[in-house]
This record gives sequence, C-alpha cells and structure tokens, in this order.
Amino acid sequence: MAEPLRPFRLRGCGGPQKFGVAAGSLRGLLRKGCRLLQLPLAGSRLCLYEDGTELTESYFRALPPQTELVLLGPGESWRGCASDIERLLAAFCSQQGAVVEAARKLLTDERAPHRQKLLADLIHNLSENILAEDKEDDRKWFEGLESRFKNKSSYLRHSCESRMRGYMREVSGFISNVHPAARDAYRGIIDLMADKLKSVKYNGCYFDRREEEEAARLCTAEGWFSCQGPFDRDDCPCKHSINPYSNRESRILFSTWNLDHVIEKKRAVVPELAEAVKTRDGREVNWEYFYQLLFTLDNLKLVHIACHKKTNHNLSCDKTRIYRKRKQTHEIS
Repeated sequence: MAEPLRPFRLRGCGGPQKFGVAAGSLRGLLRKGCRLLQLPLAGSRLCLYEDGTELTESYFRALPPQTELVLLGPGESWRGCASDIERLLAAFCSQQGAVVEAARKLLTDERAPHRQKLLADLIHNLSENILAEDKEDDRKWFEGLESRFKNKSSYLRHSCESRMRGYMREVSGFISNVHPAARDAYRGIIDLMADKLKSVKYNGCYFDRREEEEAARLCTAEGWFSCQGPFDRDDCPCKHSINPYSNRESRILFSTWNLDHVIEKKRAVVPELAEAVKTRDGREVNWEYFYQLLFTLDNLKLVHIACHKKTNHNLSCDKTRIYRKRKQTHEIS
C-alpha cells in the first residue's frame, strides 16, 4: 500500500527560493526534487535545513509536514543555517543591497521564531545609514516627518524640546492645586523656569550629536544611546542600546523610549514645589534645585520602555535644598 503524500518545503543550497513538494517516501521526494531543480538523481541527497542532518528513509517518515529540506547535488554540502549566513556575508563583501534582498527573501517564508528574529535584525542593521545627517543623504529616514526638518539632529532636538515643553505644561497646570495665597509666587517660579529653559533651547542639545560636549553624558558622537537602567539600578539589565540616526525604524522605536524622573515629577517634585511655596514663610524657594529635578540629567534617565517602571519610586526631594538663604545686602556707614 502506497504511503500517503505529505507536504514539504524544498530548496536547493544555491538560493533562497523554496518549493512545496508532496511525497510519500524519501525516494519519491528525492526524485521529484531533482526534476524540479534539474539535478541528477545519482549522487543527490536530502538534508534538514535546520542543521544539515542527512535524511534516511526511517528519519523521513518521522518528519512532520512542512519541514524545510535542502536538496544537495553531487559534491554539494549543507551545514544548516550557518550556510545561509556565509552566503549573506559573501554577498555583503560585494554589495550590501544584495544581502538585504537575500535576507528579505529568506524571511518571507521563515516560520521559526529564532531565525525570524536573526534575519529581521540583520535586515535592520544592514539598512543603517548612521553617518548621513542631511535629508538629501537619507530620505527614507525622514518619511512621515514634516518637511521643515532638514537634518536628523534638528528632528531629534525638536523631540526632546517637545518633551521638556510637556513637563513645563504639567508644572504650570498644577497651579490649581496650589494654595490661593501662594499662586502668585508659584507663577513667578514658573516664569523663572521657563526663561531658563528657553535660554538653553529646552535642552534639545542632549539629543544633538553635533553638540558633542553636552550630549556626551547620554551618547557618543556617532549617535548611540544606551538605556541607563530602571530608577532603582545603575545599569540596564538587558543592555538596551539604539542609534536613532541609523534608519527610519530606529528613529520610530526611539520615540518609545522614556526620560524617567528618578525622583518622580508628579508624585514628588511638583507637589513638593507647591508645598515649598505655600510654607516658605519669608524664605526663598530654591527654584533652581526643582528645575534640575524636572528638566536636567541630574534627575532624568534615558530608559528603554521595558525598563520604565510605572510603580511608585518612593523617593523624595532633598529637604536641605528646598530653600536657600537670601543674599544679604550691607549698607556702608
């Protein structure tokens, strides 16, 4: 009695194209494959794509349907996934675009999650154009952005400035929670902070690779940013890193990263500022200390979204820095 036909995915070792072939026996599959790929039956053999294991009839019967196989002609060899990587690297030496295209073809019909991730990461990395800064040198990076952005740094500066403006709006919006008698003083501090932010261009230099001295605390001149870890750690457990200048996908992904206030803005800093204004009793509120906590890297950590803990940090402002002594003026007698 003939064995029932089972479907398999078959390819040669010289290219990524895959074919669906059904057979009930190893011999039958080998014969159909040789006709399809125009290889001689004598000396040809089948092996697993995964690791290069050569098939026997008994091993063939144990294979699940849709297993990916490689048909080898006389003298050909296959060492599993490493063979594809070698082919991709060989193509890369001559033409980077060929590597990306080959990887995309492999990914089209790839089902194994681990290999999918490897191929996706390879495509992502080879599509980078890190050194390009201006729009005309990397137009794909700017897809979906307003036409006013002419270089990468200008967009990333704008993104940082937008975050800082958002923080400023939150501080201003809290005024309804301030004691009525202290609101004028609170507004005065808001004005001082706003002027300070404007003078430093809303700290957009933190994300401008052209401002190397200022940006060095977050990234290198090439534009790499590293996750600085959750608020309760000094490092990132997963070693997250990203270069938003590299390609469009990285730019979009970077927008999901957070600037995390270690001493929390909503739970600690802003309420403490409001309380300090209310109970100042002739003392001068150290608004620059609160400014540092709200808008600078003294209290902000760049973190991957997975490292941004939304739970209560249980940290408070330094009580010794909330007020400062007023400057004394002495009359000359």
